[in-house]
Amino acid sequence: MSNRLNIGIVGAGIQGISNALFLQKKGFSVTLFDRDEPGSPVASYGNAGHFSPYACVLMNRPDIISDVPAMLLSSTGPLALKWNYIPKMIPWLTQFLRNCTTKRMMHTAKNMHQILDLALSAYDELFDDIAIDGLVEKKGILYIWNDQNLKSRKLEIDVRNELGVDQQVVSPKEIHDLEPNIKPFYHGGVYYRHGRHARNPKKILLKLFDLFLQKGGKFLKMNVKDINFEEEKPTVETETQRYIFDKLVIACGAFSKKLTDNLGEKIPLDTERGYHVHFKNCDHLLTRPVIFQNRGFGITPMEQGLRVVGTVEFGGLKNPLSKSRIKNLINNAKYMLGDLPEHEDEWLGFRPTLPDFLPVMGPSKNYKNIFYCFGHHHLGWTLGPISGKIISGMIAKENTNLNLSPYSSTRFS
Repeated sequence: MSNRLNIGIVGAGIQGISNALFLQKKGFSVTLFDRDEPGSPVASYGNAGHFSPYACVLMNRPDIISDVPAMLLSSTGPLALKWNYIPKMIPWLTQFLRNCTTKRMMHTAKNMHQILDLALSAYDELFDDIAIDGLVEKKGILYIWNDQNLKSRKLEIDVRNELGVDQQVVSPKEIHDLEPNIKPFYHGGVYYRHGRHARNPKKILLKLFDLFLQKGGKFLKMNVKDINFEEEKPTVETETQRYIFDKLVIACGAFSKKLTDNLGEKIPLDTERGYHVHFKNCDHLLTRPVIFQNRGFGITPMEQGLRVVGTVEFGGLKNPLSKSRIKNLINNAKYMLGDLPEHEDEWLGFRPTLPDFLPVMGPSKNYKNIFYCFGHHHLGWTLGPISGKIISGMIAKENTNLNLSPYSSTRFS
């Protein structure tokens, strides 16, 4: 197979750009499509900025079912539902509940760990070609909780230990030594020393995008309406033109479902709605990201100040921003750090999520020249480059030395 094959990619967030760069490394010609400019206020712009190679234990845990009612009823809790969206959520929620067994949790954890373990080295491959001075901090990531005992945290700690994740359970004194400005409400936590964080995710994304252009990549700011075929070659249909490719990658996050539905594949992709606000000129208050697990939010020190991120809200792509969720983030930040100035930049983004909390990566069930790369939920930023490396290897028909079957879309057939 000639490496001069022409590849199209739908989506110019961290997944799409990472796919493009690794395809270019293999000699392919690549065109990116997106209806917005790279770095616009979508998920790759507004995320927490965490590089989280340890985060293999997700929401599909057997203990989550008993916790959900309390989460939904708590005004400070991490989970929310837009009640007008519940009917549409029922099929997804049914599949999610089936995945909340110990066996399925371990299946997800093992297969997330497989790719998370390679995530930082894949980033470093791309960072070797751009200047990231001052944009990435290697100071670890701290999780804290106010439970009086470790029972509710023991499950995830034990699973990560079993998988060989580097983690350190820390005492209140050790938390204070790491982050002395946090109010002393906590009873314990875990420190992940290999975690990193971005000082400005948008700047990093734009540097990677500029690298793509410098290497001869093409970007078309167009809304992809549909995908058709001409003698098995995928054709991208925009509002004004059509473009023919040898292979096509769908990597447009929560917006991928419309395209896969049109391809005859009913993948149960939905969206976790996440929020952020900024507190300007306050980044000196924290050295590293801190996540308060009981309330499901985190604070990351960035160039823009402290970015407060969090909540899992199920409400689809069309419901407006929830002011109550924004207020929740503000109150939680002040609970952690005390008095803060007026907040800025109220943001809502969409995390693409499957009911088993594994991404979809690999060829379409129905069309051999279509590849999928989406569904990375709140780990999209962490997993962008390794996902791009995996898909580029598939397209080049290389042996990745990984078991990729758990990420196939055929698991939903």
